[in-house]
Amino acid sequence: MVSLMHELSIAMSIVEMAQEEAERRAVRVDAVHLELGPLSGVVAEALLFSYEMACSGTPLEGSRLVIKSIPIEVYCPACKTEKTLHSMQWFCCPECGAPTSDVIHGRELAITALEVRDERRTASVGSAQECSEAK
Repeated sequence: MVSLMHELSIAMSIVEMAQEEAERRAVRVDAVHLELGPLSGVVAEALLFSYEMACSGTPLEGSRLVIKSIPIEVYCPACKTEKTLHSMQWFCCPECGAPTSDVIHGRELAITALEVRDERRTASVGSAQECSEAK
């Protein structure tokens, strides 16, 4: 229950930010794209469920939350290169086994894009399309 409350709070913030941008641009949000790393402390499934709840009764109701999972990537001091970890339980280079704590990716929790629709334009495009189909 505590985890769901955490994700609900995050989902409400996402909805608020997307709603502010939609109002500023006078558009409707169809989808919010998010990058999420395993070290962010957020459970993707709980966030998806919470997003639906947070959108209820708002202009974002019916929109989608699209989550891109970002793997944990570290810098290996022995190999002197970036490596992707296979487990967040073991912070060692998967190639040489050297321990590493230099995390490059995996902490992400960021909105990267909004799919939006200008309903005024959609309506006029729909009308033009209907006209061409009638010919």
